[in-house]
Amino acid sequence: MVAPNLDDISTWSLFHRRMCRDCQGLCCRLPAEVTVADLIAMELLSDFDRQEPARALAKRLKKQGIIDHFHEKSGKFTLARRANGDCRFLGEENRRCAIYDKRPPVCRNHPRIGPKPGFCPHASK
Repeated sequence: MVAPNLDDISTWSLFHRRMCRDCQGLCCRLPAEVTVADLIAMELLSDFDRQEPARALAKRLKKQGIIDHFHEKSGKFTLARRANGDCRFLGEENRRCAIYDKRPPVCRNHPRIGPKPGFCPHASK
């Protein structure tokens, strides 16, 4: 079996729900784009923040280390990742999502959406 490579989707496995139980969370190394509404649902912004221009929000969120990028055309923010590439919300000890109940749609819908729908870069612990 070929080890999964995030950059080579031909190494990804056909997804089965049971795979998540023993996974290292490699999907949590993929860039995650979110909207202002997602950031509010994640409790990283308040509803009051909707009134602030997206560019100003992006500047503040980047300074706080919450996002890496703001895509002005789409109005989406790319969540920040740790130096090792992991999502900042992925538990370092247990490799589980710390905000699972509040995770954004991009995470909630993986792998139905993404670079190779129906496949994931699964790697057992």
